[in-house]
Amino acid sequence: MNIFKQFYKSTHSPKDIASFRFQGIGKTILYVFLLTLLSIFPSIYYLSTTLNEGIEGTKSVIKDDIPSFTIENGTLTAETDVPITIDKGDFSIIIDPTGVITNEDVEDEDNAFALLKNEIAVSAGGRIDTYSYSMLEGLALTKEDFIDIVNTVDDMKGIIIPVMSTLMFLFSSAINFIEVSILAWFGLVLKNLAGKSISYRHLWRMAAYSVTLPTVFFTIMSTINTTVPNSFIINWFVEIVILFLAIKEIPNEKTNIEN
Repeated sequence: MNIFKQFYKSTHSPKDIASFRFQGIGKTILYVFLLTLLSIFPSIYYLSTTLNEGIEGTKSVIKDDIPSFTIENGTLTAETDVPITIDKGDFSIIIDPTGVITNEDVEDEDNAFALLKNEIAVSAGGRIDTYSYSMLEGLALTKEDFIDIVNTVDDMKGIIIPVMSTLMFLFSSAINFIEVSILAWFGLVLKNLAGKSISYRHLWRMAAYSVTLPTVFFTIMSTINTTVPNSFIINWFVEIVILFLAIKEIPNEKTNIEN
């Protein structure tokens, strides 16, 4: 049976999942990689669109909304006498050459990028990081330099997205292999409850296919950008139930009784 037919069968047939326990480990590992690739497609899509939209939005803001400025000798100077805050939905950009706005003010914005009098402040998810202009000793940055940096990032999208996608795939693959291994350990308990005799290596193969249905479900939810409450519990519950049903499909060993 080819891997795509196995994928289809694994979404609804515990009996077929049980039959896959005898196949080669290489094919099972390849299947886990296939599931991983499927599960990260929404993340790769949103990464690509967010990067594109972020670059274009940043270009527009820098060119049209931010006054000319220069960062030199550890200090920001700009063509404004008052702080400027630009709200872009859930994100804010702040320019303050006056020294009025503090790090605490930036942190209160939740998600913000601020060019303050003596430092850059970045606030995200309730955490703030600051970078002193003194690190640029001997260098001068202007508005035009920032535009050039954004253009450079734009030109490198063809490299950035594949590299980040590859890292995402490798990290997700590692997580999925750990998940399958843990599920197979649960299988050692489940096989005793079902009164079946099966080795861990066979349980591992079955576990790899038992995660198919929840993987497909949560991939669809990610695609339509819908949050599932208690997703961790639901995921593990469904996987354990499917593996248990697959274990029950395994025939009992025949025993010979001497008369």
